[in-house]
Amino acid sequence: MMRRLLPRSLAGRTAVFLTLALMMVQAAGLTIHALDRVDVQRLGVSREITARAFGIWRIMLLAPPERRESMLFDIEMPDGLAAEISEFPAVRPGMPRAPLSLVRLFQLDLIASSPPRFRPREALVASAQRPGTLVVAMRLPDGPWLNMWLTLPPPRPWHSETFLIAFVLMTGAALALILIATRRLTRPVSALARAAERLGRDVNAPPLPEQGPSEVATAARAFNTMAERIRRFVGDRTQMLAAIGHDLRTPITRLRLRAEFMDDDEQRRKMLADLDEMEAMVNATLAFARDDSATEPSVAMDLAALCRTVLDEAADARPELPAEAIAYDGPERQRIRGRPIALKRALANLVNNALNYGNTVKVTMEPPSQGLLTVRVEDSGPGIPEDALEVVFQPFRRLETSRNRETGGTGLGLPIARNILRAHGGDVVLRNRPEGGLSAVVTLPV
Repeated sequence: MMRRLLPRSLAGRTAVFLTLALMMVQAAGLTIHALDRVDVQRLGVSREITARAFGIWRIMLLAPPERRESMLFDIEMPDGLAAEISEFPAVRPGMPRAPLSLVRLFQLDLIASSPPRFRPREALVASAQRPGTLVVAMRLPDGPWLNMWLTLPPPRPWHSETFLIAFVLMTGAALALILIATRRLTRPVSALARAAERLGRDVNAPPLPEQGPSEVATAARAFNTMAERIRRFVGDRTQMLAAIGHDLRTPITRLRLRAEFMDDDEQRRKMLADLDEMEAMVNATLAFARDDSATEPSVAMDLAALCRTVLDEAADARPELPAEAIAYDGPERQRIRGRPIALKRALANLVNNALNYGNTVKVTMEPPSQGLLTVRVEDSGPGIPEDALEVVFQPFRRLETSRNRETGGTGLGLPIARNILRAHGGDVVLRNRPEGGLSAVVTLPV
């Protein structure tokens, strides 16, 4: 459940964890601060109640006896203080003694040290049944008692109008800083991922800038070194294959010249056919190994027009097929970015494969979905066994039931098509159609 709630990006997850940790630290810090305020609040409230209590005593002491009750009624009492004038003290025999801590907190010891003219004739202090409440009875000079109940209100450490506002502002400011910091920290990771994707599509992609923090610069330097080794390996392989191709063509040419001087027409024809097949295999193998499409620049192109061009060329090469054997179903235009010559070769391989082994081909282009364009190349042939749908993409792998030397197949058409499409960030897979035949499903990014 938690994994579903977390963001997918590294920056998002880092920001979430840092924000939660900061909020916990802030809450703990504010809690400690609020608890520290409790003692200050208790002291301030007790001093206020004590001052008001002694003020009421002095007012009652100086007021005429007949006006004491009315004056006491008009006095606004603070929370935690209640008073009355009575003929009897509120402190009764048997009441518990007042806690010394509360007596000192309310500064009731000042009663005995007050000036003689403000000193009560008699003072009684006891603890009420309610916890934290003191009962104080002070006798006026003419006999009545001033009874007061002093109660310390419960502490309210969170009672602050600015507490929530401060917490939200601090969290918001910290969140903004965290987002900025995490984006800057994870930006090199995104750049490295994009560079790796570019290198997978184009071995000659530009190198990463080797700057930033030491760890980022080290990773970029290692990536550039790896890319340079890959380019060197590809270059060495291409140079070696070019040399092999040149060396193989020379004896093939000599054999072709010697075959022309043979007297037996039938043997000459067979030998020339074998030499043609050998040369075609050499050319296909060198083309597959060189991967000339990697050096072609990527440009904006119309894939729909390219599909129609491939089908028109296939129809011209097979005039014996009826017009309905080759069909296209899709939009008139579909702009993508790619290598036109390489994509034409890949599509031509798929179309020719369908015509060679199915005698019909239909190219269907579907609307883009989630950034991917789907093209289906379908035929009405016998199809391929399910366990061989992926095997046929291996170089030189041919199915004997549908491919042989007479068809001209070398087992490289599908591997070349897949290499080209994967170099564009797409792919091709084979699927058997329920109604019969084979479907080559091509996906390309748009």
